[in-house]
Amino acid sequence: MKTIDIVLPVYNEEDGLNSFHQALMLVLDRLRDRYCFNITYVLDRSIDNSFNVLKSLVATSKNVTVIHLSRRFGHQMSLVAGIDQSKGDALIMMDCDLQHPPQIIPSLLEKFEEGYDIVQTVRQYDPKTRFWKRWTSRIFYRLQNALSPVEIQEGAADYRLISRKVVAVFQSSVREQNQFLRGLFSWVGFRSTSIRFFSAPRGAGQTKYHLSRLVTFSIVGITSFSKLPLRLAIMLGFVISISSILYGIWVVGVYFILGHLPRGYTSLIVVGSFLGGLQLTVLGIIGEYLGSVFDEVKHRPLYVVDEVIR
Repeated sequence: MKTIDIVLPVYNEEDGLNSFHQALMLVLDRLRDRYCFNITYVLDRSIDNSFNVLKSLVATSKNVTVIHLSRRFGHQMSLVAGIDQSKGDALIMMDCDLQHPPQIIPSLLEKFEEGYDIVQTVRQYDPKTRFWKRWTSRIFYRLQNALSPVEIQEGAADYRLISRKVVAVFQSSVREQNQFLRGLFSWVGFRSTSIRFFSAPRGAGQTKYHLSRLVTFSIVGITSFSKLPLRLAIMLGFVISISSILYGIWVVGVYFILGHLPRGYTSLIVVGSFLGGLQLTVLGIIGEYLGSVFDEVKHRPLYVVDEVIR
């Protein structure tokens, strides 16, 4: 029998954990004649009662582990913590809010048995889903793919299966501080495929990905894989410099032809404000990249574990 590890990041999910766990166990029980499952809940330091709910699940269920982080390290680092603990033949990572339906797990395992090392799920929104959510998701992937050389399939979710060889790469080699896993799993290569699923409404609680967090997530993805923003800043600076030279030539020509300099107090203010804002924008882009370098050179651990409950 092959061993399958299931990693589940948790943050403030006390209301839906029991219902999710029951739904998960219903699916896994039908597969236990072929697979042995180890379930790992990674609790990103929460402010609700999620920890006590998870402890009760450990007491009443077999092969369930809780990794309690010392503070909130974020969704991506929670997944990394689960990956680091994996020793099985394959690993499935998914959210525990029922928007990643457990019913897809048999399909993931079928693709794994066909020889795929990465089986990525692709989210399809129900037509009843709010337009704002569907629109922001579409913009996120299109912007990401436009600025990054790593192509990410639109709708790709952090719900996937990876084989033991992929797990080993992340445990030993991919140890960067700001991990954008959707891009990294595309970057590492290997034989991969995808499965589409419809995203159901949350079972309970509230979404953790608001617009500001989505923007931050996108910035991390872009700076992790692409130098294009820096190159665009260079090209923009070059274009403005050439334009300034041409404008200076035009001013000199007007002076010699008409005998006076053209009036332009308003245009001077507009151009000065534009250039000042542009400089701050370019400095901000450079600052994002320097910040990423600063995070890497400190060599801090990716996460800190408070306790492990088995």
